[in-house]
Amino acid sequence: MSLVVHKYGGTSLGSIERIEAVADRIVASRSEGNQIVVVVSAMSGETNRLTALAHHITDRPSPREMDVLLASGEQVSIALLVMALQKRGVDAQSFLGDQIPFKTDSGHERARIEYVEPKNLLDVVRRGAVPVVAGFQGVDDIGDITTIGRGGSDTSAVAVAHAIEAEECLIYTDVDGVYTADPRIVERATKMANVEFEEMLEMASLGAKVLHTRAVEFAHKHDVPMRVLSSFEDGEGTLVNSGADHMEKPMVSAVTHERDEAKLTVLRVDDVPGIAWKILGPIGEANITVDMIVQNTSVDGFTDFSFTVKRADFVRAKDLLERSLQENGFHESTIAGDDAIAKVTIVGVGMRSHAGVATKMFETLAHENINIMMISTSEIKISVVIDERYVELAVRSLHDAFVLDE
Repeated sequence: MSLVVHKYGGTSLGSIERIEAVADRIVASRSEGNQIVVVVSAMSGETNRLTALAHHITDRPSPREMDVLLASGEQVSIALLVMALQKRGVDAQSFLGDQIPFKTDSGHERARIEYVEPKNLLDVVRRGAVPVVAGFQGVDDIGDITTIGRGGSDTSAVAVAHAIEAEECLIYTDVDGVYTADPRIVERATKMANVEFEEMLEMASLGAKVLHTRAVEFAHKHDVPMRVLSSFEDGEGTLVNSGADHMEKPMVSAVTHERDEAKLTVLRVDDVPGIAWKILGPIGEANITVDMIVQNTSVDGFTDFSFTVKRADFVRAKDLLERSLQENGFHESTIAGDDAIAKVTIVGVGMRSHAGVATKMFETLAHENINIMMISTSEIKISVVIDERYVELAVRSLHDAFVLDE
């Protein structure tokens, strides 16, 4: 008998009909001999609706009260799903974060998980019942409700799986697995049977929206196998694990892309010690994430400094940059910006043992007359920044070049 965690996202619970279908799936899994702990998100659109309500009242709602408000979405889901299971003759019990307890720090709206107490959940499992847990939420040391950020229900599910020592954490979503590229762009994109944690971390942070990055990080740290499955159809899905039992990996496993990018360049900035800190310090203090960074070779004591941010942060980052240049006396410097770029990445642990991957990538893009603006590499990925107009052509060409449809 296997102990597994089922996690169902908002699209899987988007209506009463979908909740009934989830209950049927849980019943079917139990009939196969599985013991199940369920973790759920709020119903589709509910978190956005609650956020809008708060902002109708104030532009700056208290983080503590936002957590109280947003946590109510999952409370609705667990109660309705338990009712659906009980209607089918299944003993089930709902749990809010503080009833487990699911302990976090006090970082409201993006709390960090400290531990999950397994006793109450396992007691319910031992009596033959199904615990249904509110994902996304926890409780801090003083008893305040906390939430762990957008996509946090995936992370909640992995944390629960680790605490109860589940065999797998099954993530049910609106796709049937992890693909070699976005199937909406590449018709011949294929579903991957296995993905290693390192690959999935890169893919999640570089545009693949199937899994939340924090969930994969937690699973990797604690070696919790995850499986991505569809809530709407049967199938084996994609197993995400350490990969220790895999055969030799291909040099490239997948192509990802991200359109939500913008680039800022400081032209003719003084090439002096501490220049990167002076430029990026105010950006970091404003909680703006900087991704790719390139500094050119010094010419006559000046250099050009480029970096990328999320497109939503472009205007704010540019304003901060202009202010920083003025305050630091860089009067000869100018700023160039481009908010119509995209990032395309090839990912694969096989890159560690294959030479010539970068050459093949650059040759493929050159053949399509796609100019590369910036390049970033690690052991298992190569990212390039290109004009957004060519992102689909780039993804299809690279998918073909590395024969990912086999």
